[in-house]
Amino acid sequence: MNRSQRLDLTFRALADPTRRAILARLAAGQASVGELARPFSMSQPAISKHLRVLERAGLVSRARDAQRRPRRIVADPLAEAKEWIETYRKFWEPSFQRLDALLEEMQSGGKNRSRGRRRERSSEK
Repeated sequence: MNRSQRLDLTFRALADPTRRAILARLAAGQASVGELARPFSMSQPAISKHLRVLERAGLVSRARDAQRRPRRIVADPLAEAKEWIETYRKFWEPSFQRLDALLEEMQSGGKNRSRGRRRERSSEK
């Protein structure tokens, strides 16, 4: 599987809020399917489907602990996605910096304008 296909699987898996919540839970430590299903109002089979998508993307793996098969997060695909996103950061950063400067200018300009209006009103009295 090439990098583009791995990224497709990763982003597809991350597109669902339930799967992101599962990953957030697994970031705190491994958990069984039952433990992962508890906070959601869905069945264990539905959670298992989400886990299969995460496993297919390589974001989750199964451990073997006697009778249990706890899941744990795998960071490599997330690191690869972060690396891909970072390549575009150089395009976004200047835009964000310009936006920050504009917002700062608007905020300080708005304060100065309102002070000016107050002065005008008080001189009218």
